[in-house]
Amino acid sequence: MKTSRTMRVVASATLLIAGAATLAGCSNSGSSNDHGKTITVWSEENQPDRVKTTQTVIDAFTKKTGIKVKLVPVDEAQVPQLVASAAISGKLPDVMGAIPLSIVRQLDTQKLLNTDSAANVVKNLDEKTFVPSALKLDQDGSRQLAVPDSAYAQILVYRKDLFEKAGLEAPTTYAALEKAAKTLTSGKQYGITLATDPKDVFTSQTFESLALGNNCQLVDKSGKVGLESSECKKTWNLYGSLAQHYSPSGTQTVDTTRATYFAGQAAMVDWSTYILDELGGLRNDALPTCPQCTSDPTWLAKNSGIVTSIAGPDGGQGATYGEATSWLVTKKANASPSEKFIEYMLSDGYLKWLGMAPEGKFPLRTGTQANATEYTDGWKTLETGVDTKKKLSDIYDAATIDALLKVPSQIDRWAIPQGQGALLGPVNTQLPVSKAVASLGSGTSPSDAASAANTAVEQMQAKLK
Repeated sequence: MKTSRTMRVVASATLLIAGAATLAGCSNSGSSNDHGKTITVWSEENQPDRVKTTQTVIDAFTKKTGIKVKLVPVDEAQVPQLVASAAISGKLPDVMGAIPLSIVRQLDTQKLLNTDSAANVVKNLDEKTFVPSALKLDQDGSRQLAVPDSAYAQILVYRKDLFEKAGLEAPTTYAALEKAAKTLTSGKQYGITLATDPKDVFTSQTFESLALGNNCQLVDKSGKVGLESSECKKTWNLYGSLAQHYSPSGTQTVDTTRATYFAGQAAMVDWSTYILDELGGLRNDALPTCPQCTSDPTWLAKNSGIVTSIAGPDGGQGATYGEATSWLVTKKANASPSEKFIEYMLSDGYLKWLGMAPEGKFPLRTGTQANATEYTDGWKTLETGVDTKKKLSDIYDAATIDALLKVPSQIDRWAIPQGQGALLGPVNTQLPVSKAVASLGSGTSPSDAASAANTAVEQMQAKLK
């Protein structure tokens, strides 16, 4: 998933090769040969089952409008390189879907976005039907860079049964989190399993989810890099303490953190909402393996709670880290059919699109003018899972579902509110925070880790000026 898309199973090599071959053969969809009726769409939803679902929605769109769509599945890690190549050759797609905020900002920096088309779509669908904070994440001043689609959040999953037995409060604050991690670390059980992989953006995302809770910002209001601020120092100290004392040693990855929690060997894990179907025993290749899970695959889900934001001493109520993905139109796109396509994907085709992974696709368009909650209500009825299908509400209690539905309106991100969104691209590709966090796990002091990350980001910022 994913990402974090890094948390999803990577699409098969066959699919990627086929997608690359299709990409190489695509001409600019605005050419006269298409007569304004064919558009090319890149989608980062590149798993085979999701490609199949997307194609089903596309077929319905073509039947309704007569506009043909060439679908090209692409992998997130390859998108910057594919875009650069396509821009040089004049073969950019018309539309790109499931695009994370960092890539939206990167493409805007490269002047490859049709912001007028994005604004037209929002206007035609009515901006009041979108989550306001999501619209802001896709804006730069008065410009609408892209159109919000859906979101996932980074959450802390914890063992309610172990917390209750130890008399611990839910880990909603830095203090409660560290106390629980210390109390529940004993023998072969860890208090938490925490990412320390220097090569994965998942590690940076995990750190950011904790940082936002203490108002630790990548840059301050003046644009100065702030990873050594007093607020950030508390986050580095917390992460260092958790990684060095209460989490498994060695490099912990997106896969090992999940596996440790699923085995019942950790009392907490910081992951994305994409974990929820797997936690509920709905995916055979990622089933919970705890002793109690043998007879009841849903046991771990029933005994787990979630926290969507963890407040630090300087962070007030805390904030929720999440990834909002978007639809965008490229600068040389065939604008009119591209706009109609995105409008369809956010209306008639929306619930089908969200339904490919409801646990990681919370709607950022809540409804229509006629029914303000049509899509949030519809989301509740969607079934999730791969090998077994169930509604999330069949597995998790009402409090958990309510907390999940609040995620879209609570999402915050580094750099964008400060007008420094262009930094997200290099930060997510060069991974200065992931590398610094990884060094914590091997004994580097929090102050040295903070200094290394801060210096690296300052150098990236200088190159953008």
